[in-house]
Amino acid sequence: MFLPHPVIEQLSQQQVATWVEHFAGSRHERPRSIEEGIWRRTQDPSNAEQSGWKEDSTGRRRVVHFRYTYDLDYTHPVPRLVLSELYLFCSHLAPVAEIDAYTEDINRWLAEGRWRKKYDVWHRGDLVVAVARHEVHPQDERANRDTPEGFRSLDVCITSEGFTAHRSLRNLPWDVLAGGMRVKEKRGEPTIADDLSGLLDFLPFQVEVGCGTSIEAGIPPLHFLHEVYRVTARNDNSLTQSHAFTLSPRADTLMREMLLDAFGKAEELTRMFAACFSAQPTAAHEALKALHDAGHLVGPVITHNFDTLSARAGLEEAFVRRYDQKIPPVPLLSEAKALLVVGLHADRRAVQARARARGMKIFFVDPEGLLENGVFKEYPIEGAREGDVVVRQEAIPALKRLRELLNV
Repeated sequence: MFLPHPVIEQLSQQQVATWVEHFAGSRHERPRSIEEGIWRRTQDPSNAEQSGWKEDSTGRRRVVHFRYTYDLDYTHPVPRLVLSELYLFCSHLAPVAEIDAYTEDINRWLAEGRWRKKYDVWHRGDLVVAVARHEVHPQDERANRDTPEGFRSLDVCITSEGFTAHRSLRNLPWDVLAGGMRVKEKRGEPTIADDLSGLLDFLPFQVEVGCGTSIEAGIPPLHFLHEVYRVTARNDNSLTQSHAFTLSPRADTLMREMLLDAFGKAEELTRMFAACFSAQPTAAHEALKALHDAGHLVGPVITHNFDTLSARAGLEEAFVRRYDQKIPPVPLLSEAKALLVVGLHADRRAVQARARARGMKIFFVDPEGLLENGVFKEYPIEGAREGDVVVRQEAIPALKRLRELLNV
């Protein structure tokens, strides 16, 4: 695989302008030209169904961290979107026999993939692979975490040539791990409504958006990334079934795919970013902009999405899907009487909890499921409670109807 790696071969002038304003510019709190994701999967009694935890079998761990930088490339007659830097890290903690077997697999894939060793790392094209085995992982020493007896760690890190992983980057997934497991909320008994007419008694309102608005714009749902990075064993179309974590090193195919065919795997790795960049604001974003201009919606759009669609519709964004802050600050305004939550299933950043604490009414717009292969799969909102209102619709029809109700 050589860099820059093409993601979209030809960009229009409008796409170039979008890139400059929303992805490479300084309008947002960080350049959206960077795509980053972290998963940490451990065995614990609370996730026994997914992790395979048993009293006599525990301790496995898998950490995946990626950070990609995108840019525009002008070496061709027409500008193109490219992947310019790559950082992909995967760490396994498992019984020594499993780590031994996985180490042999890694060495075999390096040979079959025709990687050449230079000093302590392997090179192919513009990529570099470093493999490190640990009796006790340095990050476990740093956090004073015990290593189960008979366990070992193996780290595999793939970077672009010349990329330097600074300390804060290397520590980031481990800092997230140290934050502990997220405890799922207990669903209460919210009121189910046909539309958002009840919101008219709680104006002005603020809005928090999740991936529902992005899916309507043609962007893959977040579980697509779980499949790309082999986070869970997803072998059916159920959204509610607890899919088993990928914790056995030899069941983890991510590194095999990268070491044997990095160029082929790159299309999967970059597909989400390409979809976010190519998407256009939908009627839902247009409705939010109209409601904001009319004074019914106040404050920035509190967003978990990295597609900038709300900003491209002309709205200010407050981005809360962060790894450096477990509970990032959110601009809840004193004049806002309600929080409208659109297409978000879990209150991971405690936005709704903080809104409730301020006395704000919580309204949800969410179909509480997805249509997959012609079958509706339930996906209930996790933390809806008594006093909340749930409108089981997608964003576009629900927000269009709200415009009608408010004569906007």
